[in-house]
Amino acid sequence: MGGPVGWTFDPGAICFVLALAAAYALRVSSLGRTGRAVPLARQVSFYLGLVTLLAAFVSPLDAIGENRVFYVHMVQHLLLIDLAPLLIVLGLTGPILRPILALPGVGRLRVLAHPLPALAIWAVVLYAWHVPGPYEAALAHTPVHLLEHLSFFAAGLLIWAAVLEPLPGPAWFGNGAKAVYVLAVRALAGALGVLFLIAGQPLYPDYAPGERFWHISPLTDQRIGGAIMSIEGALVTLFAFAWLFLRWLREAEMRQSLIDEGALPVRAGRAARYGGLATATSSSSARAASSSARSRS
Repeated sequence: MGGPVGWTFDPGAICFVLALAAAYALRVSSLGRTGRAVPLARQVSFYLGLVTLLAAFVSPLDAIGENRVFYVHMVQHLLLIDLAPLLIVLGLTGPILRPILALPGVGRLRVLAHPLPALAIWAVVLYAWHVPGPYEAALAHTPVHLLEHLSFFAAGLLIWAAVLEPLPGPAWFGNGAKAVYVLAVRALAGALGVLFLIAGQPLYPDYAPGERFWHISPLTDQRIGGAIMSIEGALVTLFAFAWLFLRWLREAEMRQSLIDEGALPVRAGRAARYGGLATATSSSSARAASSSARSRS
């Protein structure tokens, strides 16, 4: 339990992250050449997400959290299921994803990013892996541990894709629905954090040797993990609500501007939500031209 806890050279994780970075860079470059440049803020967010993902796999968090103390492992899990996916999804747009969606069978998986399936998958993944049996199996077996981490990352991508909508979501899932959705997600995660805080006994005895070496009691270790989970959830919730509020203001202003230009309210609302200004304005221009032609005739 007192062995090295430095950075880990994991060729698989490094190659995976580098492949994502290369694919993203190529697509961004291709879009830029066709006049559809990806905003710098999105690019920075995506690459920060990859750095966060790599840190979760190769930093001391992996070595310490795997078999020494629970609360460090919890930090790693939060990076994988929450923060890295959030940053990566913020860096995505429909045009960036189009080549992936065109691959055989991939487009059909888009349904998983629908808010309801995404929430169900995320909740099952979060809770199933924190049941003591599967959790300690992941600690004991490297393939199970890898599956755990990849499923955390995939579930995080789905939940944030549902909220941030790099691809259009269902019409009913507006900003108000998103706010309720974020609260539901955070309530589910918060309940798990509270469980770690109030449990009267250690849930994961496999950490006992490492906790003794690091001079921390099992219950203290577990409660610190629960506190970290609760605090991180609160901060992410504040970010999500601030983002939704700013988005609501922007959409309201854009929608009214389009209506003033002659766009139909429904079309203006959709254009404001997904940034389809060109479509809305061209449609309103076409209606104006048609009306003008009728009046001349």
